[in-house]
Amino acid sequence: MWLQQRLKGLPGLLSSSWARRLLVGLLLLLIFYWYLSSDGIVKFLMSSGEPGGATGLCLHTEIQRWKPLVDWGDGVVIGPQNKAVVPAVVGNGHFLVDIDTNRLWVAPSSQPGSAPVHQTEYLPVVGLEIQGKRSEARAQLIFFRKGSVMSVRCVSAGSSQSARDCVTVREEFVAHRSRPNVYLQRIHITNPTERTVTLDVSSVVPSYGSKFSSSLEKTEEREFILSSGRVLTEKNHIVLVVVATKKLASVLHVTAKSEYRENMMSVVLTSEPIDSSKVEETFTQLKDGAKKEMGELFRASVDDLIQEHQQAWMDLFISGVEMRKITDSHTPSSHTVNTTLYYVLSASAAPLLDRKVSTEEHERLESSLNYADHCFSGHATMHAENLWPERVSSAAQALQLVTLWNLTLQKRGCKALVAAGVHGVMQGMVLSFGGLQFTENHLQFQADPDVLHNSYSLRGIHYNKDLINLAVLLDTEGKPFLHVSVKPQEKPVKLYACEAGCTNEPVELTSEPKGHTFPVMVTQPITPLLYISTDLTHLQDLRHTLHVKAILAHEDHMAKQYPGLPFLFWFSVASLITLFHLFLFKLIYNEYCGPGAKPLFRSKVDPTI
Repeated sequence: MWLQQRLKGLPGLLSSSWARRLLVGLLLLLIFYWYLSSDGIVKFLMSSGEPGGATGLCLHTEIQRWKPLVDWGDGVVIGPQNKAVVPAVVGNGHFLVDIDTNRLWVAPSSQPGSAPVHQTEYLPVVGLEIQGKRSEARAQLIFFRKGSVMSVRCVSAGSSQSARDCVTVREEFVAHRSRPNVYLQRIHITNPTERTVTLDVSSVVPSYGSKFSSSLEKTEEREFILSSGRVLTEKNHIVLVVVATKKLASVLHVTAKSEYRENMMSVVLTSEPIDSSKVEETFTQLKDGAKKEMGELFRASVDDLIQEHQQAWMDLFISGVEMRKITDSHTPSSHTVNTTLYYVLSASAAPLLDRKVSTEEHERLESSLNYADHCFSGHATMHAENLWPERVSSAAQALQLVTLWNLTLQKRGCKALVAAGVHGVMQGMVLSFGGLQFTENHLQFQADPDVLHNSYSLRGIHYNKDLINLAVLLDTEGKPFLHVSVKPQEKPVKLYACEAGCTNEPVELTSEPKGHTFPVMVTQPITPLLYISTDLTHLQDLRHTLHVKAILAHEDHMAKQYPGLPFLFWFSVASLITLFHLFLFKLIYNEYCGPGAKPLFRSKVDPTI
């Protein structure tokens, strides 16, 4: 009976505006809940994140192969789902290729610390366009640890709507790490359809009106295109550029149910800044050098070249920064750290890998790498947003970042590391991130104790021939502590460490897998949180030279730094709350118990009856 009366009153209820708004809100909530369900969210992502149809499904399958790399922080995907603009570039310090805009950047000098900041009009990327293309989906992967950019395109060229019938074009772009003049573009085309697919190849021959000229040359019975041009520096000097590239047919045919592979090899040579009087002579030398190196490339195995390049990049990433737990918005994420490292390393030369460097020079550079005296001085760069930017939107902006990093390291006592090339730059960035500094006798960790609420690790810090890993970790109560481990490289050398103040006996660091832990102690005045040295006596004497007033545990220091609000504030808040409740009680009392108060209950019986 009650339900029947309520149903009869439903039309009247819906006639009110607030009821209609409530009903619309409930419907929107249900729709939103459906989208958050497993099927709904997949449909949402597939419809808004990736192109639809067969090409979108094909691309989704290809991207899934990269997922383990992205999850481990070894790469970042640039595609429909990633709306952020991330420039896809490859470089080795002598030149840099911007794949998206198809531009070649060159360095004005071969000296370490000189980034490739001059853009040329040469087009280094060979373009492939499928004839009869109906739709296309594309994604790229910047592979940090192997120093390359991988690209995949799914193209629908027929009437079939199946993802299995999409032609797949996979490419890998490499600026060789240990061969500073070599650039590779690997091409792999898969045609699963029942018909032959034809591709138009964009020529590497400079277009009309370009400052580059080209000619067809031949060596080792194989043809290549030799292009030459020039760029002007800020001081009106001339940098000559010569590029030799393997010749490729203007049209490719991939038969049904088959695959096509090609390796585009190029040699990029540049001159030092010169006057106009030396142009012809320098051009001749560069062209001869390009022809000679092109002949060597034709005789080399591409697989061996790729393996050599990848091994050099993996050796670089023995050192690095790993973000584990971030508790504030000012600390860079793992993505920010890895992309910044990649861009800076891609624009840094590697003299330690250059075969032309003499043995004496190689030993000198390596010694500066093993003990970087006075680097890094000053406060840590962890929270310097201009050095670890969350967003880098173009190759030009990435190169500006490289210039800023080189300048910062040179001004903070790391000139010797910058001179050692890409390996030294990596060391300097790792040291700067946590505030590590070498002195004459020890390595000290001088991070700000007030920002140790984040968990991170610094790996591969060179100390003589050993590699040190230092991590700031948090226990179950959120209290920070330091973890140190050592990876001996050659002849074992004893290392010792002590925490702030060195009041306790220094501990010998061993290569045990579990490592060593140190509490975070804070001195007054502030001194480094950890000291590491090969000289035990030096650390034992150090405690007598610090002259600290007090040594506090980290939690005691934080409590003293941030004691909370003063007693007067809390007393005022409590007083206001008490006065409010007394005022509210008075209002209620006057309403029901004071003079002229209304009765608590009203009778339903009419008093006139």
